[in-house]
Amino acid sequence: MKLAHLVVLVVAMGCASAPTSPETLAMHREAMVRTQIEARGVKDPRVLDALRRVPRERFVAAGAEGLAYQDSPLAIGHGQTISQPYIVAVMSEAARIAPEHVVLEIGTGSAYQAAVLGELAREVYTIEVIPALATRAETLLRELGYANVHTRLGDGYAGWPEHAPFDAIVVTAAPPTVPEALKQQLKVGGRLVVPVGVGDQELLVIHRTAEDTFREERLMPVRFVPMVPGRQP
Repeated sequence: MKLAHLVVLVVAMGCASAPTSPETLAMHREAMVRTQIEARGVKDPRVLDALRRVPRERFVAAGAEGLAYQDSPLAIGHGQTISQPYIVAVMSEAARIAPEHVVLEIGTGSAYQAAVLGELAREVYTIEVIPALATRAETLLRELGYANVHTRLGDGYAGWPEHAPFDAIVVTAAPPTVPEALKQQLKVGGRLVVPVGVGDQELLVIHRTAEDTFREERLMPVRFVPMVPGRQP
């Protein structure tokens, strides 16, 4: 291992376990927005402000708080990850969420994306298939005051039809193809942001332009955990 790489590794390991003050975390959060997100082309001021407000260190695994603002996904257990901040920003911007919108998220995971969506939308409905993650997400979102974010343990492929149609749907795991139920729960004029594929994946935006008409936009190659079906609620 090269010396420079060893130094980086040691520093990163130290940062993960080192105590972090609220002031230091706020500084790291602002640096994340400026250098990882805004500098790479995300311009929506509401998205940037949301990322400045959500304390990502609360959503990472215990002991990893010092790594919360690095430019990479982090493991959260159960074979899942909290997404790279840049990808959260890109997906949030692509959804074009207005303050009056009602949004569906598939794949609550750490609940970080759900919290960002909660800063942007009037109501957010988020579904998680893994019971332990769903329970933790519900508790954490309640602790942080996100009363407009509603959680459910269930099958993301089925969506949440009781609250459809949605102005936007954001999917944080990759199905092999776009689930038809999610397309049908999208409001006309709405946008479905979803990574699709097995192995090679692409981030897509599905626009519902009329009752039976959809237009597909391809954004970028991505790598997400697979989306798996779960039990019905």
